[in-house]
Amino acid sequence: MTQSLSARLKQPGLISAPGVFEMISARIADTMGFDALYITGYGVVASHLGLPDAGLASYTEMVGRVQQIASGTSTPLIADGDTGYGGLLNVDHTVRGYEKAGAQAIQIEDQEYPKKCGHTPGRRVVPIADAARRIKVACEARSSKDFLVIARTDARTALGLDEALRRGEAFLKAGADLLFIESPESEAELAKIGQTFAGVPLVANMVEGGRTPILSRAELEASGFKLAIFPTAGFLAAGAALRSVYGELRAKGSSKAWGGELYPFDDFSRLMGFERVWAFEREHAEG
Repeated sequence: MTQSLSARLKQPGLISAPGVFEMISARIADTMGFDALYITGYGVVASHLGLPDAGLASYTEMVGRVQQIASGTSTPLIADGDTGYGGLLNVDHTVRGYEKAGAQAIQIEDQEYPKKCGHTPGRRVVPIADAARRIKVACEARSSKDFLVIARTDARTALGLDEALRRGEAFLKAGADLLFIESPESEAELAKIGQTFAGVPLVANMVEGGRTPILSRAELEASGFKLAIFPTAGFLAAGAALRSVYGELRAKGSSKAWGGELYPFDDFSRLMGFERVWAFEREHAEG
């Protein structure tokens, strides 16, 4: 395994974490030298259940995906823990479960349960005192300080940036390791977040087509962010590629003339572990 996420956070430079959502995306990203991978709730719910990220997946379903991805990768994993899937006792159980499953960080947010994707309308947050208690419980539940708690607020959209910043202060007092102000709506707002929490490890959520502008690495660093997650880039790209090649099959009945890029079949087979199968069969060949 590469160095831990907690160790990497102490070093200079932005951490860019791609969103992974099932084992193909996780295996590919794991080979590419990232400092961390982000298990996206939106992507997991969509790929596993074919449903919207609207609080429909259970803790059991999500922790199972975390364990599956952790067992098949070596890069530090950041996992979306939603609201903790219920009350404070559920938050405690969720943090313990995600840590045991192999994640190195969990994201806990202040939305009402059931939650919604942070770049969709209709989100509501719990009172600030209740939200801070979630973070306090999450920090107390972990068995190692190297398991990081990312505190997210969704207050910006409904209650404004000032309220979101106020909640960020409360979350830091409750013990959060990283602070995640969800869906700021301009570069100026991103800069204000960085100025308000100078020296605090800050998370930027880069959602293509979402409410927040996509910034470059240099722009994110200049605005004061330490971790940038890209939860949607992978599944949006995969969706576009699938629609393209499936469209070719539907229109022409064959992939022969399709001009898109394909992962070489032999390389993909090796990525999935077939080399061990071939070696095993050579060693234990019958007859």
